Amino acid sequence: MISLASNVTVIPAKKTVGTQKATDQKQKTRVAAYCRVSTDSEEQETSYDAQILHYTSYIENHPDWVLAGIYADDGISGMNAKKRDEFQRMINDCHDGMIDMVITKSISRFARNTVDCLNYTRALKNKNIGVYFEKENINTLDAKGEVLMTIMASLAQQESESLSANVRLGLQFRYQQGKVQVNHNWFLGYTKDEDGHLIIDQEQAEVVKRIYREYLSGNSFLKIKRSLEADGILNGAGRAKWHETNIKQILTNEKYIGDALLQKTYTVDILEKKREANKGQVPKYYVEGSHEGIIPKDIFLKAQEEIARRANLTKGATQHKRVYSGRYALSGMVFCAHCGDIYRRIKWNNRGCKSTVWRCVSRVDKDGPDCTARTVREEHLHEVAVAAINGAFREKENILPLLIENIESNLEENTDDRIKEVDEQIKTLQQELLATASNKNAGDELGMEVRRLREEKQAIQAEGASRQDRKKRIDELISFLEELPCELTEYDEQFVRTLIDKIIVFDNHFIVEFKSGIEIEINE
Repeated sequence: MISLASNVTVIPAKKTVGTQKATDQKQKTRVAAYCRVSTDSEEQETSYDAQILHYTSYIENHPDWVLAGIYADDGISGMNAKKRDEFQRMINDCHDGMIDMVITKSISRFARNTVDCLNYTRALKNKNIGVYFEKENINTLDAKGEVLMTIMASLAQQESESLSANVRLGLQFRYQQGKVQVNHNWFLGYTKDEDGHLIIDQEQAEVVKRIYREYLSGNSFLKIKRSLEADGILNGAGRAKWHETNIKQILTNEKYIGDALLQKTYTVDILEKKREANKGQVPKYYVEGSHEGIIPKDIFLKAQEEIARRANLTKGATQHKRVYSGRYALSGMVFCAHCGDIYRRIKWNNRGCKSTVWRCVSRVDKDGPDCTARTVREEHLHEVAVAAINGAFREKENILPLLIENIESNLEENTDDRIKEVDEQIKTLQQELLATASNKNAGDELGMEVRRLREEKQAIQAEGASRQDRKKRIDELISFLEELPCELTEYDEQFVRTLIDKIIVFDNHFIVEFKSGIEIEINE
């Protein structure tokens, strides 16, 4: 026992609680309770109400305590404290000197990651504000409190990470079984039946078909967007305003052909719940025939080809990006024989004389090469298109047999057998891949081969779709030539969009390429 010197008198410390100033008068501790439930189920709502009643009674039954408030977040995850409004309000009130102590059920209710838990409790401890975890019987103001709290918070985080890992494994198992889960609320063209299966919403499906039809007829994303808005058609979210990205997503979503690519995104940060696009970091699963499709596969593949074509309008020596415009039938269709670049429609005003011409983009761009391609009046281009169509009409007796022969040659090869063969190879490799899950090197090699075979299959499918499209274009030209009563007398945008693929401008003539493969030369 330590003895005091005769001239020393001990003056007892005045107990201070929280941010209250020390006084000779006994003060009550201002205690707040924090409650949280992490789901919106009816059972959890009952637990939520019970926690509020419990802590109100608990604090009022302590004569030295006074209720400073009940802070409660309902149906919000504890992984990130920034997303909990009531939690943040409580912390702010602590910093403002309105709370001396916080009571909560457990560490996992307070925070589910160690960093959040330690940061907040230490910040409060620096203000002499303790946090009492009822389940663990830990008070952060005690000497042993922070050590125990660090251990318990780490365990809570491990529990959450383990739960997240189990969820991921469950998702991967469902993916491997081909089980598809789609949020149909924002998915234009589909709804769900009483068993939760995707089924076609016929009214919305017509909008999807319209988008594909307009795009493949030459319209741009912007033009389709404006036409949908003009007709008062709602998008997948039920809004009247469309975006060009909405159109592109619909045109590139494999679910519209009845397939589903799963795990397009993945969680990169459990604590922040951050997701990113899966670019090969984790496996993807492609499920064929998971539900009824709206768009035929050959139409879908043709749309992908057209998207790629428009995105790569960089012909010519400059290789600059050319923005596609679907406003006119000739947009993106007229090419320069000198440099390979596209022609652009330009309005001229020469000394009050207005005219519309088409010029090689390489000549228009200031940083382009010195291209010598000529400028063509729009009326002249229209005459060339009409002349080419009329030329095909006059030569139909010679052209029709060639077109029919092309159809027959296009139908000779059946891609179904080739696709079936590749499917069998993929199936065999996937079985080997599952069997060698513990061997990373073998798994990587098998994975690369599976990806190669998938690319080969997609190439075969694209080839088949291109062949079918070519047959369709030949059929269209045959029907047109057979049904046309006489030569055209004026330019028609729709005929040009349907029949002509490309017009190449030379110095003294034009080459018009039809979508059926026929070429006609138009001399000056």
